Amino acid sequence: MKILVINPNTTASMTQKIAVAARAVARPDTEIVAANSQNGPASIQGFLDVAICVPGLLDEVARHPDVDAIVIACFDDTGLDAVRSSVSVPVLGIGEAAYHAASMIATKFSVITTLSRSVPGIENNLMRYGLAQKCVRVRATDIPVLKLEEGDPATLFKIRSEIREAIVQDHAEAIVLGCAGMADLMAQLSEEFGLPVIDGVAAGVTFAEALVNNRLKTSKIGAYSLK
Repeated sequence: MKILVINPNTTASMTQKIAVAARAVARPDTEIVAANSQNGPASIQGFLDVAICVPGLLDEVARHPDVDAIVIACFDDTGLDAVRSSVSVPVLGIGEAAYHAASMIATKFSVITTLSRSVPGIENNLMRYGLAQKCVRVRATDIPVLKLEEGDPATLFKIRSEIREAIVQDHAEAIVLGCAGMADLMAQLSEEFGLPVIDGVAAGVTFAEALVNNRLKTSKIGAYSLK
């Protein structure tokens, strides 16, 4: 099968990191096509960036008509409904995938994200998915998304600190990494803290494979119909 993993922002280095994370969990017979929008913001941090990037996202999706599934690699699940309306293959957002994965292996979890202004959007999505009661807290590190590309030890220190606080204060049983730019940290942090640390890129790819294997597609009766 062929899965399009699409980064809705225009930062190619982040797309490369996302591609590595996706291919690390994909089945041997799954082809990962990693792409990013050609027009839009360099990073997605809050409601305005989410709105601005949707046209570029839809344009990039249209360039890949032959894929079996699509994973939108933005934790805000940017343009998720719009893309589902435009194609018939399964479309998953990495936020949605990560929350569902966490809910299956823990009774409660915390989210570690980037800027504080991203928190309301994440909380809104959790309510929309019916999983707000399982998320004890959304924690902001106040690290800009593009800062994650620099490999600064101080950045990892902030993420570690928030995870430690989530375990002690929130009594979180699992951690969800709230940005695609953190995709490369999942295994390292899981081992370090001794609890599941979930990356939405990995969860999105494996869930997409399951849907394709079950021959399930996006329903075109109702909300996602263009008629």
